[in-house]
Amino acid sequence: MKRLALTAGPADEGERLDRFIAARGGISRGEARRVLTRGGVFLDGKRCKVSGRIVRRGNLVTVNLEEAGRGADAPGPLERSRLLFADDHLVVVDKPAGIPAQPTLTSDRGHLPELVAALVGAPVRLVHRLDRETSGVTVLARTAEAERRLAEAFRTGGPEKTYLALCARAPEPPEGRIDAPLGRDPLRPGRRAVTPGGDPAATRYRTLATGPGGAALVEARPETGRTHQIRVHLAALGAPLLGDARYGGPRMVGALPIPRVMLHALRLEIDHPATGARTSFEAPIPPDLAGVRDALVGPPVP
Repeated sequence: MKRLALTAGPADEGERLDRFIAARGGISRGEARRVLTRGGVFLDGKRCKVSGRIVRRGNLVTVNLEEAGRGADAPGPLERSRLLFADDHLVVVDKPAGIPAQPTLTSDRGHLPELVAALVGAPVRLVHRLDRETSGVTVLARTAEAERRLAEAFRTGGPEKTYLALCARAPEPPEGRIDAPLGRDPLRPGRRAVTPGGDPAATRYRTLATGPGGAALVEARPETGRTHQIRVHLAALGAPLLGDARYGGPRMVGALPIPRVMLHALRLEIDHPATGARTSFEAPIPPDLAGVRDALVGPPVP
């Protein structure tokens, strides 16, 4: 896929978006307008179709020229075994790693709601998100009322969430609660950091096992739902997740490659949006995470 990433400088201040793309991207103005119309342009991460939008200094403009931003390699359909629960109000699935929760800069196909809708034969609504590389339990709503109630529950911290993380080292201390606000990292765009003025964030955690080389299997139970919360909190405790290069986690341990960020949403406990009954769902540990765990920490004791 041909992709352009253009940052507006002082000389671009006040320029029309189509002219900016043509001049800085080395394409014709007509091509710039076509890719805008077809939805292949993102301005500071948000899709923009307005040719006359004014560019400001510091704007990041991403242009996907192939198929107007639609990736050629969309994920295949979800296997039926991924469906953990479904009724008239909600659907619960075991999200595979690598599936985005919503359309991205490089593709508006193959996101989780689209794949789940194809699996159950009806539209669904996203109410919470897992990172693309995170696997595990995800709930989606089937009605507007269920969406409203579930979204409010996640906003106020009603669901109980349990994750498994494979870390480069055990956190210090090995068990406890980290209460550290999170915000944008001012020095590294696209990352989060513990910052005094950030949003309140708290995570309970405990080390389940530690391998001979120091890698650790950690259970994390976030009390809030901030972006990258578990990844940042554990890194702040000296335990970056394996495969999480963004926050200091290694992608190789010796000769063993780490295929992704080693984080799995194991269990989710929620109040059913229609009945109010407390219900728990669990997703099996995926083979990639289990394989790294067995190699570095050891298999679970029967």
